Amino acid sequence: MAAGQAEMASGTTGRGRAGVVLLAGALSCAALAGGLVFGAGYDGVKAALPFGGSDETEAAGDHGSTGEGLSEAGEHGGVPGQALLQLEEMVVNVTSVGASGRLSSRFMKVNIAVVYDPEGEGGDKFEERHLFVRDAFQDYLRQLNESDLDGSIGLQRLKAELLRRARAVAGGDAPSDILIADLVIQ
Repeated sequence: MAAGQAEMASGTTGRGRAGVVLLAGALSCAALAGGLVFGAGYDGVKAALPFGGSDETEAAGDHGSTGEGLSEAGEHGGVPGQALLQLEEMVVNVTSVGASGRLSSRFMKVNIAVVYDPEGEGGDKFEERHLFVRDAFQDYLRQLNESDLDGSIGLQRLKAELLRRARAVAGGDAPSDILIADLVIQ
């Protein structure tokens, strides 16, 4: 009888606790659903559901691996009229200075794509010159120190220098952006 009086005094009963737990569970599910929609976008969540995929996404098929280095950027959410030149993965040595002042060599693996305008100055022959672009990029990447890549400013400098070299190879301003998919130093 004392336990029943304690529950009555505090105002919580077994039924009240269950309601609080159910409310907390419902709010958690709503927060999870909101996070999924925010993170993947409405179309991404809709496509992931077994009953929510649209006919357009099923008809489009797999765009991930065409085996070609060139694709229209407009097809993949880019700006229409621009193309994407995907270069093969590059692995180069970069030097670093240890705490003792000793030089050491580390590997850097990078995946790079160049966004360019095929109708811009130098854009018509840019895809054919992809080996020259790769060579120019590798020459620069081999000169880097690990400290050159520190922080976000290091990444911005890297992209700016690669864009400058891509424009030099193209002979015009057709290359407009450098996309770095992976950059790993080990």
